[in-house]
Amino acid sequence: MFQLLRRPSQRLAAGVVVLTAIGLAMSPAAGQTKREKSKPAAPVAGPADFRSQNFYVHTDLEPKEAQELLERLETMLAIISSYWARPCSGVIECYVVKDLEKWPQGLLPEDGLPHIEAGAGVTITSTLSSGAATLAKSVVYAVADRGTPQHEAVHAYCGQTFGTTGPVWYSEGMAEMGQYWHKDEFSKNAKVFQSVHIHDVVLEYLRESEPKSLNEIVNGQEFTGDSWQNYAWRWALCHLLANNVNYAPKFRPLGLALLKKEPTSFEAVYGDMANEIMFEYRFFLKHLEQGYRVDLCSWDWNRKFRAPKGSATVAAKIKADRGWQPSGVIVTSGVEYEYKTAGTWQTAEDAKPVSADGAQTDDGAGRLMGVVMNVEKFELGEPFELGADGSFSAPSDGQLYLRCRDKWGALADNKGTLTIKLKAGAKK
Repeated sequence: MFQLLRRPSQRLAAGVVVLTAIGLAMSPAAGQTKREKSKPAAPVAGPADFRSQNFYVHTDLEPKEAQELLERLETMLAIISSYWARPCSGVIECYVVKDLEKWPQGLLPEDGLPHIEAGAGVTITSTLSSGAATLAKSVVYAVADRGTPQHEAVHAYCGQTFGTTGPVWYSEGMAEMGQYWHKDEFSKNAKVFQSVHIHDVVLEYLRESEPKSLNEIVNGQEFTGDSWQNYAWRWALCHLLANNVNYAPKFRPLGLALLKKEPTSFEAVYGDMANEIMFEYRFFLKHLEQGYRVDLCSWDWNRKFRAPKGSATVAAKIKADRGWQPSGVIVTSGVEYEYKTAGTWQTAEDAKPVSADGAQTDDGAGRLMGVVMNVEKFELGEPFELGADGSFSAPSDGQLYLRCRDKWGALADNKGTLTIKLKAGAKK
Protein backbone atom coordinates (compact mmCIF):
# COMPACT_ATOMS: atom_id res chain seq x y z
CA MET A 1 0.00 0.00 0.00
CA PHE A 2 1.03 3.60 -0.51
CA GLN A 3 1.74 5.81 2.48
CA LEU A 4 0.32 9.30 2.04
CA LEU A 5 1.51 12.49 3.69
CA ARG A 6 1.48 15.87 2.04
CA ARG A 7 2.60 19.12 3.56
CA PRO A 8 2.33 22.60 2.00
CA SER A 9 5.55 24.28 0.99
CA GLN A 10 6.68 27.82 0.39
CA ARG A 11 9.74 29.58 1.77
CA LEU A 12 12.27 32.25 0.88
CA ALA A 13 15.79 31.07 1.66
CA ALA A 14 15.63 27.43 0.70
CA GLY A 15 13.37 24.54 -0.24
CA VAL A 16 11.14 22.35 1.84
CA VAL A 17 10.08 18.74 1.93
CA VAL A 18 6.79 17.15 1.02
CA LEU A 19 6.03 13.47 1.54
CA THR A 20 3.38 12.08 -0.74
CA ALA A 21 2.49 8.96 -2.67
CA ILE A 22 2.01 9.78 -6.30
CA GLY A 23 3.87 6.72 -7.54
CA LEU A 24 7.60 6.42 -8.01
CA ALA A 25 9.22 9.36 -9.81
CA MET A 26 9.02 9.26 -13.56
CA SER A 27 12.04 9.65 -15.76
CA PRO A 28 12.59 13.09 -17.34
CA ALA A 29 11.06 11.93 -20.57
CA ALA A 30 8.06 10.15 -19.09
CA GLY A 31 4.66 11.37 -20.19
CA GLN A 32 5.94 13.15 -23.27
CA THR A 33 4.49 12.46 -26.69
CA LYS A 34 6.76 10.39 -28.85
CA ARG A 35 8.02 12.51 -31.73
CA GLU A 36 7.50 11.30 -35.28
CA LYS A 37 10.70 10.11 -36.86
CA SER A 38 9.95 12.11 -40.00
CA LYS A 39 9.81 15.37 -38.03
CA PRO A 40 12.85 15.56 -35.74
CA ALA A 41 12.81 18.47 -33.33
CA ALA A 42 15.38 21.19 -33.71
CA PRO A 43 18.12 21.01 -31.06
CA VAL A 44 17.40 23.23 -28.06
CA ALA A 45 20.03 24.50 -25.62
CA GLY A 46 18.57 23.21 -22.41
CA PRO A 47 19.01 20.81 -19.52
CA ALA A 48 21.33 17.83 -19.53
CA ASP A 49 21.81 14.85 -17.23
CA PHE A 50 24.77 14.46 -14.88
CA ARG A 51 25.49 11.46 -12.70
CA SER A 52 27.63 10.65 -9.68
CA GLN A 53 27.63 7.72 -7.30
CA ASN A 54 24.57 8.82 -5.34
CA PHE A 55 22.95 11.56 -7.44
CA TYR A 56 21.26 11.79 -10.83
CA VAL A 57 20.86 15.48 -11.67
CA HIS A 58 18.86 17.05 -14.50
CA THR A 59 19.97 20.67 -14.81
CA ASP A 60 20.56 23.59 -17.16
CA LEU A 61 23.76 24.50 -15.30
CA GLU A 62 26.94 24.61 -17.33
CA PRO A 63 28.85 21.28 -17.17
CA LYS A 64 31.52 22.74 -14.90
CA GLU A 65 28.89 24.12 -12.51
CA ALA A 66 26.98 20.84 -12.59
CA GLN A 67 30.10 18.85 -11.69
CA GLU A 68 30.84 21.23 -8.83
CA LEU A 69 27.27 20.75 -7.59
CA LEU A 70 27.63 16.97 -7.72
CA GLU A 71 30.91 17.08 -5.81
CA ARG A 72 29.34 19.31 -3.16
CA LEU A 73 26.29 17.09 -2.81
CA GLU A 74 28.38 13.90 -2.63
CA THR A 75 30.64 15.35 0.06
CA MET A 76 27.66 16.52 2.10
CA LEU A 77 25.93 13.15 1.67
CA ALA A 78 29.03 11.40 2.99
CA ILE A 79 28.96 13.68 6.02
CA ILE A 80 25.30 13.23 6.88
CA SER A 81 25.44 9.50 6.17
CA SER A 82 28.29 9.26 8.66
CA TYR A 83 26.44 11.43 11.19
CA TRP A 84 23.29 9.30 11.06
CA ALA A 85 25.32 6.10 10.57
CA ARG A 86 23.19 5.00 7.62
CA PRO A 87 24.28 4.89 3.97
CA CYS A 88 21.92 6.49 1.50
CA SER A 89 19.38 4.02 0.15
CA GLY A 90 19.51 4.30 -3.63
CA VAL A 91 20.28 7.18 -5.97
CA ILE A 92 18.73 10.61 -5.34
CA GLU A 93 17.21 12.20 -8.42
CA CYS A 94 17.33 16.01 -8.67
CA TYR A 95 15.97 18.70 -10.97
CA VAL A 96 18.09 21.82 -10.48
CA VAL A 97 16.95 24.87 -12.44
CA LYS A 98 18.97 27.99 -13.16
CA ASP A 99 16.90 29.42 -16.01
CA LEU A 100 13.38 28.07 -16.41
CA GLU A 101 13.20 29.47 -19.95
CA LYS A 102 15.72 26.81 -21.02
CA TRP A 103 13.39 23.98 -20.03
CA PRO A 104 11.02 22.82 -22.80
CA GLN A 105 7.42 22.64 -21.69
CA GLY A 106 6.62 19.29 -20.10
CA LEU A 107 10.20 18.35 -19.33
CA LEU A 108 9.97 19.50 -15.71
CA PRO A 109 7.40 17.42 -13.78
CA GLU A 110 4.37 19.40 -12.63
CA ASP A 111 4.92 18.51 -8.96
CA GLY A 112 8.06 20.60 -8.80
CA LEU A 113 7.20 23.40 -11.21
CA PRO A 114 5.33 25.75 -8.80
CA HIS A 115 8.18 25.64 -6.31
CA ILE A 116 10.77 26.39 -9.00
CA GLU A 117 8.64 29.28 -10.26
CA ALA A 118 8.50 30.61 -6.68
CA GLY A 119 12.31 30.58 -6.53
CA ALA A 120 12.42 27.83 -3.91
CA GLY A 121 12.46 24.05 -3.86
CA VAL A 122 10.66 20.92 -2.75
CA THR A 123 11.46 17.27 -2.12
CA ILE A 124 8.81 14.69 -2.92
CA THR A 125 9.24 11.25 -1.42
CA SER A 126 7.05 8.37 -2.52
CA THR A 127 6.83 5.30 -0.30
CA LEU A 128 5.48 1.89 -1.25
CA SER A 129 4.85 -0.72 1.45
CA SER A 130 4.59 -4.41 0.80
CA GLY A 131 4.28 -6.45 3.97
CA ALA A 132 7.16 -5.56 6.27
CA ALA A 133 9.18 -4.02 3.45
CA THR A 134 8.99 -0.33 2.53
CA LEU A 135 10.55 1.25 -0.54
CA ALA A 136 11.09 5.00 -0.76
CA LYS A 137 12.05 7.20 -3.69
CA SER A 138 12.90 10.90 -3.27
CA VAL A 139 12.99 13.49 -6.04
CA VAL A 140 14.43 16.95 -5.47
CA TYR A 141 13.25 20.08 -7.29
CA ALA A 142 15.39 23.13 -6.55
CA VAL A 143 16.49 26.45 -7.92
CA ALA A 144 20.20 26.59 -8.65
CA ASP A 145 21.40 28.77 -5.79
CA ARG A 146 23.99 27.36 -3.42
CA GLY A 147 21.77 26.56 -0.47
CA THR A 148 18.53 25.15 -1.84
CA PRO A 149 19.91 21.95 -3.47
CA GLN A 150 21.87 21.21 -0.30
CA HIS A 151 18.82 21.79 1.91
CA GLU A 152 16.69 19.54 -0.27
CA ALA A 153 19.39 16.86 -0.48
CA VAL A 154 19.18 16.44 3.31
CA HIS A 155 15.42 15.90 3.04
CA ALA A 156 15.90 13.47 0.16
CA TYR A 157 18.46 11.42 2.06
CA CYS A 158 16.17 11.16 5.11
CA GLY A 159 13.08 10.43 3.07
CA GLN A 160 14.76 7.82 0.90
CA THR A 161 16.74 6.20 3.72
CA PHE A 162 14.29 6.36 6.64
CA GLY A 163 10.99 6.87 4.83
CA THR A 164 10.41 10.07 6.84
CA THR A 165 12.18 13.32 7.69
CA GLY A 166 11.01 13.56 11.28
CA PRO A 167 8.99 16.33 12.97
CA VAL A 168 9.09 19.78 11.40
CA TRP A 169 11.48 21.40 13.89
CA TYR A 170 14.04 18.64 13.43
CA SER A 171 13.51 18.06 9.71
CA GLU A 172 13.86 21.71 8.70
CA GLY A 173 16.47 22.57 11.31
CA MET A 174 18.81 19.84 10.09
CA ALA A 175 18.13 20.69 6.43
CA GLU A 176 19.00 24.32 7.14
CA MET A 177 22.30 23.17 8.62
CA GLY A 178 22.89 21.39 5.33
CA GLN A 179 22.03 24.54 3.39
CA TYR A 180 24.63 26.62 5.21
CA TRP A 181 27.37 24.01 5.14
CA HIS A 182 30.69 25.01 3.58
CA LYS A 183 33.41 22.42 2.99
CA ASP A 184 36.21 24.50 4.54
CA GLU A 185 34.27 24.88 7.78
CA PHE A 186 33.48 21.23 8.38
CA SER A 187 35.16 19.29 11.18
CA LYS A 188 35.69 15.66 10.24
CA ASN A 189 36.38 14.77 13.86
CA ALA A 190 33.12 16.18 15.15
CA LYS A 191 31.12 15.05 12.10
CA VAL A 192 28.95 18.16 12.21
CA PHE A 193 28.86 21.59 10.59
CA GLN A 194 30.52 23.55 13.38
CA SER A 195 31.09 27.11 12.21
CA VAL A 196 28.18 29.55 11.85
CA HIS A 197 27.84 30.58 8.22
CA ILE A 198 24.31 31.84 7.58
CA HIS A 199 22.65 34.54 5.51
CA ASP A 200 23.32 37.98 7.00
CA VAL A 201 19.60 38.78 7.13
CA VAL A 202 18.99 35.60 9.15
CA LEU A 203 21.83 36.42 11.54
CA GLU A 204 20.53 39.96 12.05
CA TYR A 205 17.00 38.69 12.64
CA LEU A 206 18.11 36.15 15.27
CA ARG A 207 20.29 38.65 17.11
CA GLU A 208 17.70 41.41 17.21
CA SER A 209 14.58 39.37 17.98
CA GLU A 210 13.29 38.20 21.33
CA PRO A 211 14.32 34.52 21.45
CA LYS A 212 11.52 32.12 20.63
CA SER A 213 11.09 29.63 23.46
CA LEU A 214 12.21 26.05 23.02
CA ASN A 215 8.64 24.90 23.58
CA GLU A 216 7.40 27.14 20.73
CA ILE A 217 10.02 25.71 18.37
CA VAL A 218 9.54 22.06 19.28
CA ASN A 219 5.82 21.91 20.07
CA GLY A 220 4.34 24.92 18.26
CA GLN A 221 1.64 24.53 15.62
CA GLU A 222 4.09 25.08 12.78
CA PHE A 223 4.44 23.47 9.38
CA THR A 224 6.92 23.05 6.59
CA GLY A 225 7.14 26.16 4.43
CA ASP A 226 5.53 28.50 6.97
CA SER A 227 8.16 31.29 7.08
CA TRP A 228 11.89 31.87 6.81
CA GLN A 229 11.81 33.28 10.34
CA ASN A 230 10.56 29.96 11.74
CA TYR A 231 13.25 28.18 9.73
CA ALA A 232 15.82 30.44 11.38
CA TRP A 233 14.75 29.39 14.89
CA ARG A 234 14.78 25.71 13.93
CA TRP A 235 18.29 26.09 12.55
CA ALA A 236 19.44 27.86 15.72
CA LEU A 237 18.17 25.09 18.00
CA CYS A 238 19.52 22.23 15.87
CA HIS A 239 22.89 23.93 15.35
CA LEU A 240 23.24 24.50 19.09
CA LEU A 241 22.29 20.95 20.08
CA ALA A 242 24.36 19.29 17.35
CA ASN A 243 27.54 21.20 18.25
CA ASN A 244 27.42 21.92 21.97
CA VAL A 245 29.55 19.38 23.85
CA ASN A 246 26.96 19.22 26.64
CA TYR A 247 24.01 18.24 24.42
CA ALA A 248 25.41 16.72 21.22
CA PRO A 249 25.83 13.21 22.71
CA LYS A 250 22.06 13.01 23.23
CA PHE A 251 21.02 14.91 20.11
CA ARG A 252 22.13 12.36 17.54
CA PRO A 253 20.32 9.43 19.24
CA LEU A 254 17.25 11.64 19.62
CA GLY A 255 17.30 12.45 15.90
CA LEU A 256 17.69 8.82 14.91
CA ALA A 257 14.79 7.85 17.14
CA LEU A 258 12.62 10.55 15.56
CA LEU A 259 13.56 9.39 12.06
CA LYS A 260 12.79 5.79 12.98
CA LYS A 261 9.51 6.85 14.59
CA GLU A 262 10.52 5.36 17.92
CA PRO A 263 8.76 6.58 21.08
CA THR A 264 10.72 9.60 22.34
CA SER A 265 10.46 13.37 22.70
CA PHE A 266 12.61 16.45 23.18
CA GLU A 267 11.34 16.80 26.74
CA ALA A 268 12.10 13.18 27.62
CA VAL A 269 15.71 13.53 26.47
CA TYR A 270 16.55 17.03 27.69
CA GLY A 271 14.07 17.66 30.50
CA ASP A 272 16.70 17.56 33.25
CA MET A 273 18.89 20.02 31.30
CA ALA A 274 16.19 22.62 30.62
CA ASN A 275 17.80 25.49 32.53
CA GLU A 276 21.26 24.89 31.10
CA ILE A 277 20.00 24.55 27.52
CA MET A 278 17.88 27.69 27.73
CA PHE A 279 20.82 29.65 29.14
CA GLU A 280 23.20 28.48 26.40
CA TYR A 281 20.53 28.99 23.72
CA ARG A 282 20.04 32.62 24.75
CA PHE A 283 23.79 33.16 25.08
CA PHE A 284 24.32 31.74 21.58
CA LEU A 285 21.75 34.08 20.06
CA LYS A 286 23.07 37.14 21.92
CA HIS A 287 26.64 36.62 20.72
CA LEU A 288 25.88 35.14 17.31
CA GLU A 289 28.41 36.06 14.62
CA GLN A 290 29.62 34.56 11.38
CA GLY A 291 32.30 32.06 12.37
CA TYR A 292 30.88 31.48 15.88
CA ARG A 293 31.76 28.01 17.20
CA VAL A 294 29.22 26.56 19.62
CA ASP A 295 31.62 23.77 20.60
CA LEU A 296 34.29 26.28 21.67
CA CYS A 297 31.76 28.33 23.65
CA SER A 298 30.06 25.43 25.46
CA TRP A 299 29.77 26.00 29.21
CA ASP A 300 31.47 23.66 31.67
CA TRP A 301 28.70 22.75 34.10
CA ASN A 302 30.74 20.05 35.84
CA ARG A 303 33.56 22.15 37.31
CA LYS A 304 33.54 22.38 41.09
CA PHE A 305 33.63 25.87 42.64
CA ARG A 306 34.69 26.91 46.12
CA ALA A 307 35.27 30.08 48.08
CA PRO A 308 39.00 30.49 48.89
CA LYS A 309 39.71 31.04 52.59
CA GLY A 310 42.65 32.68 54.30
CA SER A 311 45.77 32.56 52.14
CA ALA A 312 44.60 29.53 50.16
CA THR A 313 44.69 29.91 46.38
CA VAL A 314 42.56 28.39 43.62
CA ALA A 315 44.28 27.69 40.31
CA ALA A 316 42.75 27.37 36.85
CA LYS A 317 43.91 27.05 33.25
CA ILE A 318 42.23 29.31 30.71
CA LYS A 319 42.47 28.60 26.97
CA ALA A 320 42.60 31.34 24.36
CA ASP A 321 40.33 29.49 21.93
CA ARG A 322 37.38 29.02 24.30
CA GLY A 323 34.50 31.13 25.54
CA TRP A 324 33.82 31.72 29.23
CA GLN A 325 35.65 29.13 31.35
CA PRO A 326 35.25 28.34 35.05
CA SER A 327 37.83 29.71 37.45
CA GLY A 328 36.69 27.40 40.22
CA VAL A 329 36.22 30.40 42.53
CA ILE A 330 33.01 31.48 44.24
CA VAL A 331 33.23 35.24 44.76
CA THR A 332 31.38 37.44 47.24
CA SER A 333 30.24 40.96 46.43
CA GLY A 334 32.60 43.62 47.72
CA VAL A 335 35.44 41.21 48.58
CA GLU A 336 38.84 42.01 47.10
CA TYR A 337 40.52 39.16 45.21
CA GLU A 338 44.16 38.98 44.24
CA TYR A 339 45.28 37.12 41.15
CA LYS A 340 48.42 36.36 39.20
CA THR A 341 48.78 34.76 35.76
CA ALA A 342 51.58 32.98 33.92
CA GLY A 343 52.00 32.24 30.22
CA THR A 344 51.11 33.83 26.89
CA TRP A 345 48.49 33.33 24.21
CA GLN A 346 47.63 34.49 20.69
CA THR A 347 44.39 35.77 19.19
CA ALA A 348 45.36 34.68 15.66
CA GLU A 349 47.81 32.25 14.12
CA ASP A 350 50.10 35.05 12.98
CA ALA A 351 49.51 37.33 16.01
CA LYS A 352 52.28 38.17 18.45
CA PRO A 353 52.02 36.21 21.73
CA VAL A 354 50.81 38.41 24.58
CA SER A 355 50.32 38.09 28.32
CA ALA A 356 46.96 38.42 30.03
CA ASP A 357 47.38 42.19 29.67
CA GLY A 358 46.54 41.74 26.00
CA ALA A 359 47.71 43.71 22.98
CA GLN A 360 48.37 47.43 23.23
CA THR A 361 45.60 48.21 20.76
CA ASP A 362 42.21 49.87 20.94
CA ASP A 363 40.37 46.55 21.16
CA GLY A 364 42.76 45.11 23.75
CA ALA A 365 42.63 41.70 22.09
CA GLY A 366 44.04 38.99 24.34
CA ARG A 367 43.27 40.73 27.63
CA LEU A 368 42.00 38.49 30.43
CA MET A 369 38.31 39.16 31.12
CA GLY A 370 36.04 38.12 33.97
CA VAL A 371 32.29 37.73 34.55
CA VAL A 372 30.19 36.52 37.49
CA MET A 373 27.29 34.09 37.08
CA ASN A 374 24.33 33.98 39.44
CA VAL A 375 23.88 30.21 39.48
CA GLU A 376 20.42 30.34 41.05
CA LYS A 377 19.00 32.56 38.30
CA PHE A 378 21.31 31.43 35.48
CA GLU A 379 22.20 35.06 34.83
CA LEU A 380 25.48 36.73 33.91
CA GLY A 381 26.68 40.07 35.18
CA GLU A 382 28.60 42.57 33.08
CA PRO A 383 32.08 41.47 31.95
CA PHE A 384 35.05 43.32 33.47
CA GLU A 385 38.73 43.63 32.63
CA LEU A 386 41.48 41.90 34.55
CA GLY A 387 45.02 41.50 33.21
CA ALA A 388 48.27 39.71 33.97
CA ASP A 389 48.14 40.32 37.73
CA GLY A 390 46.48 42.58 40.26
CA SER A 391 43.26 42.61 42.25
CA PHE A 392 39.57 43.22 41.70
CA SER A 393 36.48 43.74 43.81
CA ALA A 394 33.75 41.21 43.05
CA PRO A 395 30.76 43.06 41.55
CA SER A 396 28.27 40.45 42.84
CA ASP A 397 27.95 37.03 44.45
CA GLY A 398 28.40 34.00 42.24
CA GLN A 399 30.81 31.91 40.21
CA LEU A 400 33.72 33.61 38.46
CA TYR A 401 34.29 32.79 34.77
CA LEU A 402 37.25 33.93 32.68
CA ARG A 403 38.12 34.26 28.98
CA CYS A 404 40.57 35.73 26.50
CA ARG A 405 39.14 38.85 24.94
CA ASP A 406 38.44 38.35 21.24
CA LYS A 407 35.50 38.51 18.86
CA TRP A 408 33.07 35.65 19.41
CA GLY A 409 33.33 34.60 15.80
CA ALA A 410 37.13 34.58 15.79
CA LEU A 411 38.07 32.14 18.56
CA ALA A 412 38.93 29.14 16.40
CA ASP A 413 42.41 30.35 15.39
CA ASN A 414 43.47 31.41 18.89
CA LYS A 415 46.33 29.58 20.58
CA GLY A 416 47.80 29.25 24.04
CA THR A 417 46.80 28.67 27.65
CA LEU A 418 47.29 30.82 30.73
CA THR A 419 47.47 29.67 34.33
CA ILE A 420 45.84 31.87 36.94
CA LYS A 421 45.95 31.71 40.72
CA LEU A 422 43.37 33.57 42.82
CA LYS A 423 42.99 34.21 46.53
CA ALA A 424 40.60 36.24 48.64
CA GLY A 425 41.62 39.42 50.38
CA ALA A 426 39.72 41.81 52.62
CA LYS A 427 36.13 42.98 52.21
CA LYS A 428 35.88 46.64 51.25
